[in-house]
Amino acid sequence: MKNKSQFVCSSCAHVEPKWVGRCSQCGEWNSFQEEVIDRKKRPTRDSNGPKPIGEISQSAYERVATGIGEFDRVVGSGLVRGSLLLVGGGPGIGKSTLIMEVCGKLGHIAPSEKILYVSGEESEGQVADRSKRLGIDSENFFVLNETNWEKIRETLKSLRPSYFVLDSIQTTSSDHLQSTPGTVSQVREVTYEILNYCKAHSITSVIIGHITKDGQIAGPKVLEHMVDAVVYFEGDPLGHYRILRSIKNRFGNTNEVGIFEMTELGLREVADPSKYFLDLLSKDSYGRSISCIVEGSRPLFIETQALVIENKNGFGRRTAQGIDSGQLAMLVAVAEKYFDTPLSFSDIYANIVGGIRLKTREADLAVLAAILSSLRKIPIPDDTILLGEVGLTGEVRSVPMPQMRIKEMERLQYKRLISSKRMAKEFQDLVDFPIVGIEKAHEIDELLFR
Repeated sequence: MKNKSQFVCSSCAHVEPKWVGRCSQCGEWNSFQEEVIDRKKRPTRDSNGPKPIGEISQSAYERVATGIGEFDRVVGSGLVRGSLLLVGGGPGIGKSTLIMEVCGKLGHIAPSEKILYVSGEESEGQVADRSKRLGIDSENFFVLNETNWEKIRETLKSLRPSYFVLDSIQTTSSDHLQSTPGTVSQVREVTYEILNYCKAHSITSVIIGHITKDGQIAGPKVLEHMVDAVVYFEGDPLGHYRILRSIKNRFGNTNEVGIFEMTELGLREVADPSKYFLDLLSKDSYGRSISCIVEGSRPLFIETQALVIENKNGFGRRTAQGIDSGQLAMLVAVAEKYFDTPLSFSDIYANIVGGIRLKTREADLAVLAAILSSLRKIPIPDDTILLGEVGLTGEVRSVPMPQMRIKEMERLQYKRLISSKRMAKEFQDLVDFPIVGIEKAHEIDELLFR
């Protein structure tokens, strides 16, 4: 029987019977790749029919704590036996280093359980060099350099490990497909095979994946739906700090974060990131402010820096690091409109210290204050926190989870909080330090710079 083929979009996995230039679903150009339709019938699971929900017993998941507190926090108090974890991140961010440290901890916790680390990108010697640098030397830790799934499966059958790591899914291919490694069909097929085999044999598996320029894990979106948990490793490869963020977790909370610092000896946990970041503040310098964001279930203090300089050649530039450039442009427009401050011919640079990237609007007031501080050349007191979302009409709005942030401010002994009037009204009687409530953002000009 003649094989048939179909064309799959590498961005969204949309299928077309023939090649087209632009995907009708996601709008990407030249994203379609040909794959041969597999006519082999897949095995089906036996079903006993529907049951009343009250008669179904709850599953008891066995968790294994790795001993790396920040990692365990993100995945939900440890790895679940037989689960499949997907770890994504950019090149050079430290994905392999993190997972190898996890394997090293597991090797000491359970010396009788075998760990198989399959690397398709690095040779066995390169993996061994990293393990020695990290101080990992366990007799139950095995390394294999292989990219063919069928050979990897034979190794799993003979070795029978309790933990399996694949680095990375984009380099692994199956003989059942004719397409090259990294294509939509190969990523989907190999993940499906790993899911079936490791679930059937209760092997705890970790898959490492690359991300695209848009920050998504390369391959079809269905890949994230197939696995039990998805975590992203973020940060500036040239910086010191890394953030491990949970995107999906069937066995725990989502949107949890763990903070790490990259050192010469590997990754080091940052158990109290707010205090750690604040120790690095440059005292009595203008163009900086402090705010408090919430990442997962923990408050995190961040430093916002701004630099305003005159542009003598035309309209000013807007450059942002850690904050969306459109958000920065909006805040500058608000400052021009309501602060009576001309900024059109000034270059404005904004940066969030430590590689943190703002995904919410709770630090708008702090960004505005940093810009004004740089423009006026007046420093903001180090014991002052600015917290609030700023709207296009210049109003200041409250932020979610205020109790958590205020409790952290009390722990670190801050002296003043500038936020919305609503927040000051609700919480002033509950704290010892003053909460200055403002209605319009331009009021910080009088409070801090006059």
